[in-house]
Amino acid sequence: MRSIGKKSQQLALAGALSLAVFAGGCSSIKDNRGYIQNQMLVGSVQPGIDNRLSVAQTLGRPSFVSQFGEPTWYYVTSQTGQSAFNTPKIRSHSVLAVKFDAAGNVIATDISGMNQVASVNPDGDKTPTLGRERGFLEDLFGNIGSVGGLPGQGAGTP
Repeated sequence: MRSIGKKSQQLALAGALSLAVFAGGCSSIKDNRGYIQNQMLVGSVQPGIDNRLSVAQTLGRPSFVSQFGEPTWYYVTSQTGQSAFNTPKIRSHSVLAVKFDAAGNVIATDISGMNQVASVNPDGDKTPTLGRERGFLEDLFGNIGSVGGLPGQGAGTP
């Protein structure tokens, strides 16, 4: 009688362990991408007081720098989540923009979030182009006869 009770306990334990393993595989994987913001450090950057050197020492190198317009440093932060066999999805996203004047002093800071993110959905697996559409055989054999030989030979030579 005890051996039947032991076997049922072992089966129950094995079932619980396998359930825990399978449930662990379905959990979401969280990942931080880009700059990891520290709110205390971000709040310490103040317009009129800080300059490029102090911002670089406080926040580090920016994710990218503006190429046109007023000089601006951007710090991009994204947190993603991914469940098994799926593509990562953005959970949160923010961009800290630190704007400088011509002398290199901070004139403004701005934080934007998911409201500024644009979603782009590609149109199928082909890029539409202008012009005629040729098949595989036309691409393969299309130039036969259109390229002349040596001077004095081939089409168009008297």
